[in-house]
Amino acid sequence: SGAGPDPGPEENLPGHRPNRDQDKPDPHRLPPGTVRHFPFAFERAQLLAGLPFGVTPLTTGVTVDHERLHVRYGPWSLTTPLTNVAGTTETGPYQLLKIAGPAHLSLADRGVAFCTRRTDGLCIEFHEPVGAIAPFGIVRHPAATVTVVDRDGLRRLLEVTA
Repeated sequence: SGAGPDPGPEENLPGHRPNRDQDKPDPHRLPPGTVRHFPFAFERAQLLAGLPFGVTPLTTGVTVDHERLHVRYGPWSLTTPLTNVAGTTETGPYQLLKIAGPAHLSLADRGVAFCTRRTDGLCIEFHEPVGAIAPFGIVRHPAATVTVVDRDGLRRLLEVTA
């Protein structure tokens, strides 16, 4: 028929360069089996306000592995695949009355706040809303705000996956 062999997909042709070097691991992405833990940063006032609700440094934290984001805030928790993280925004400061004690629901946007200090936090946005504070997932949250010690480290880690 005169036509030569099929050259295959364009990405296999000589001279094609992928968007990123596929042979090098991403230094920010976690390899399987690796877990990063981000403790919450507690102000004294928030530590005292959280105690009656079981919110202490021993019962809080954000954990990220190669597949999931998990937030624990005393008796409340949120777990979602990393593929559900849409992005992050640095936020704060916050009014003590709006964050003191338990997890808080924003009536404006249904976001959930897990806050242990007033100065700054990280708002994590989701593609699909997630359950966290209401039983049986009755209320689903499009975002969660956390106040971890290493806000920038958590932001960088989640940006790679978003």
